[in-house]
Amino acid sequence: MKLMPKGALVIISAPSGTGKSTVCRKLLQRRRELRYSVSCTTRVPRPGEKHGRHYFFLSPEEFKRRIQRHEFLEWAMVHGNYYGTPRHFIEDGVQDGHWILLAIDVQGAAAIRRKLPDSVLIFLVPPSWEALKERLAFRRDDSESVATRLANARAELASARSYDYIVVNDELDAAVEQVESILTAESLKSSRQEPASLPLLPVKDARTRDS
Repeated sequence: MKLMPKGALVIISAPSGTGKSTVCRKLLQRRRELRYSVSCTTRVPRPGEKHGRHYFFLSPEEFKRRIQRHEFLEWAMVHGNYYGTPRHFIEDGVQDGHWILLAIDVQGAAAIRRKLPDSVLIFLVPPSWEALKERLAFRRDDSESVATRLANARAELASARSYDYIVVNDELDAAVEQVESILTAESLKSSRQEPASLPLLPVKDARTRDS
């Protein structure tokens, strides 16, 4: 008999430069049952980013209209731009039994956890502070942007222990495998199984005792 796990939201957070986008991309390639929740933002697309695939790139005016229509599960201003998580894709997907993957910052993760307490929260950390600085420098952002992201990273790392799991992204494939192991374990939890899919288990007579 095949067990049928209930739907769930899997949230991955990490300081900027830790590689959460790459980890998410690898997970989607290896776990076909995952559906990626594309967030909305008002920031300018980076080279290679596509509307509807990496983000829904919106004007500030359109973003505010969606706020007024309560279309976001959460939203916030981050690094001077609006970011928001579409409500219906996640709520409808989880209710229909799908596993949804969402990459989001710690502020957004905390807001969603309050609304969807069964969400699985995974925090990616860099192997060291020096490694994080090197990764941000490699991206060739301006020095002011790098300084801002490093300052934010300290606050974000302080929130790591509020997550269910912490994974060190030192070697990419190893980190992805660890996240996959988390997903497998979560899917096998008794609380995530549909009652109708569980085989009837024999009830031991309370009067008997093991020797």
